[in-house]
Amino acid sequence: MATLEQSPSGNRSGLKAQLRRAERLRKIKAVALIAPLAIFLIFIFVIPIGSMLWRSIDNTELQQVMPVTSALIQEWDGSDLPNEAVFASFAHEIRDSRTGGGLGRIGRRLNYEDPTFRTLLTNTIRHLPTEADSWTSALQEISPRWSDTSTWLALQRAAPATTDRYLLASVDLQRNDAGKIEAVEQNQRIYQSVFKRTMIIAGGVTLICLFLGFPLAYLLATLPTGTSNLLLIFVLLPFWTSLLVRTAAWIVMLQSGGLVNTGLIMSGIIDTPLQLVFNRVGVFFAMVHILLPFMVLPLYSVMKGVSPTYQRAAVSLGAHPFAAFWQVYVPQTISGIAAGTILVFIMAIGYYITPALVGGPSDQMVSYYVAYYTNTTNNWGMAAALGSLLLLATLLLYLIYHKLVNQKQLVRS
Repeated sequence: MATLEQSPSGNRSGLKAQLRRAERLRKIKAVALIAPLAIFLIFIFVIPIGSMLWRSIDNTELQQVMPVTSALIQEWDGSDLPNEAVFASFAHEIRDSRTGGGLGRIGRRLNYEDPTFRTLLTNTIRHLPTEADSWTSALQEISPRWSDTSTWLALQRAAPATTDRYLLASVDLQRNDAGKIEAVEQNQRIYQSVFKRTMIIAGGVTLICLFLGFPLAYLLATLPTGTSNLLLIFVLLPFWTSLLVRTAAWIVMLQSGGLVNTGLIMSGIIDTPLQLVFNRVGVFFAMVHILLPFMVLPLYSVMKGVSPTYQRAAVSLGAHPFAAFWQVYVPQTISGIAAGTILVFIMAIGYYITPALVGGPSDQMVSYYVAYYTNTTNNWGMAAALGSLLLLATLLLYLIYHKLVNQKQLVRS
């Protein structure tokens, strides 16, 4: 009886099918493993940041409450008063806005254009007639401001679904009635100086942490393992204490009758207490204490992998110990320096509690105003715009860091 043997081509096709199934199964397992983390990042990181970015340009309040008026006034050329259709739709929709909280929403939005707009809307609703032959005349009789084109221009600026108003205001800019971008008045410029102050404080804290953290990390990396681990526990000790507790402790230590001033007076160094809290000095003390471990740990991890033989070889060849340290050892720690400085700086520009409690009015950073607009005035657009600029600054710093690290790796290779 003849037997049928499978051809070599059939064996190969069956093997390929098995390999494809195995590869597909491996990919499914890999996706299943990373899916929980991906979902977590999407809901905790991507969606909130996307919502914040949208809030910085969101301008849908007027469209949601007054859709007809918003559509009509966007077609107005702004040269003269709007036509009767705009006045009529505005009168009917502002009457309907009293239900469902719509009046409060548009009043809050229009108050950003003119601080007296909410009062104007409330007064208009109070005296608005049920019917009118001419809504233009009726509104003008209620308030002469409805005869002013600037009032309707404010409504027109609030009518589009998106706006750059908040982003411009975050850098002390605005659009005039002609739609051109211009700087706000000198006495209203706040945020450029706030961003400058934030960068100065964050940069100063980063430099101080680097100045203090580099020798500490070098000491930890060169000491015997047992002693190094013991000292590393003291470096990590601040992580086990609440941020609020550490900040309050610095207030107690730095105040006029605190431990620092008392010790200086008792030692005869000073005669009267120094002002060390509720100013820039207190902010630096507290922030450096909190952020110093974030500088030490990246430096320590890199220094631990640097062999001391290179430095000893340079000294044996006649180099001065400091020259050998600066020219041989320090260049090998650049990646740790870059990682520590970028980590500390990014964390410092977003600090809120410490400057708010330890600093004075002139020491508040951008994060203070983000919290103010979020919790006090409910101006989510302005809070999101300031937060978006901080996010942009953080991304730029990360890109610079990434580029520097890649260049360093290319030079080494």
